Amino acid sequence: MKFRRTLLALAGAAAALAALPGAALAQGSYKPEYKMSLVLGTAFPWGKGGEIWANLVRERTQGRINIKLYPGVSLIQGDQTREFSALRQGVIDLAVGSTINWSPQVRELNLFSLPFLMPDYAAVDALTQGEVGKDLFARLEKAGVVPLAWGENGYREITNSKRPIRAPADLKGLKIRVVGSPLFADTFTALGANPTQMSWADAQPAFASGAVDGQENPMALFTAAKLQTVGQKFVTMWGYVADPLVFVVNKEVWESWSKEDQAIVRQAALDAGKQEIAIARKGLSEADKPLLKEIAALGVTVTHLSADERDAFVKATRPVYTKWKAQIGSALVDKAEKAIAARKM
Repeated sequence: MKFRRTLLALAGAAAALAALPGAALAQGSYKPEYKMSLVLGTAFPWGKGGEIWANLVRERTQGRINIKLYPGVSLIQGDQTREFSALRQGVIDLAVGSTINWSPQVRELNLFSLPFLMPDYAAVDALTQGEVGKDLFARLEKAGVVPLAWGENGYREITNSKRPIRAPADLKGLKIRVVGSPLFADTFTALGANPTQMSWADAQPAFASGAVDGQENPMALFTAAKLQTVGQKFVTMWGYVADPLVFVVNKEVWESWSKEDQAIVRQAALDAGKQEIAIARKGLSEADKPLLKEIAALGVTVTHLSADERDAFVKATRPVYTKWKAQIGSALVDKAEKAIAARKM
């Protein structure tokens, strides 16, 4: 009888435990630690966004979900174009990833890399926060991951060690480091440059040695990486593409969490995404653009294009835009163009 009462008591305790949020942890299906992949560390807005997300999740789940950051895509030997595949396969549990880096696996993400599609931040927001963003999340879900929120790496501006760039002719013959995306290679080839695909880790010593003349990246990265110290003395603000980030969880990991914890992780991603976007735009979204003044004070020549000068780049890359519109999906690009045209400034 005593034995029976003991069994009943144990069963009752187990039932009560199972009813608690995070019960899956007690049942042993939660990992002691989850791996988050990041291309850049916490000195950059991108890495900072991952850190904010991880901290919010840890606090709000009371430690049930503990996330460790792995910057420099160290989980995949530094090859950022392999990140999405590794995420689907479970090598990576969570990631704050670039639409550029994931575009080889999900072709629709090339939308954001169409040259000169998005003329301003309002255009970026019109896509990520609207129907186009929802369509792309549905595509990512179909590809086997769980997207939760948007972040932002920023507008990618062109820098080099040789001369100011005001016209496509100024790019002729320059060796420009680009990410491993065929669309980027096509764009810079159309402008007369020599696009060179390499990882960011390899790029910085190549700038210092003069083996590579220039690169294109957000200005927050320029300052955090101190690119003026490796010969990047000329910056042109041309805003040719922006690079949204996506806060994502591996599907099996997501399904292993309780509904309560899924809701917590989702909201934490949304909150972290908003904070990360604000960090990425700081110094550039203001009318006087104080970040550019800081860069100029470092001895860097900052060039601003007139409308006519920028239009010359638009025209030079239009064949690339047309070619890739068909590959991405004309209907999706049309929807994006309409959303941008209707945006509120």
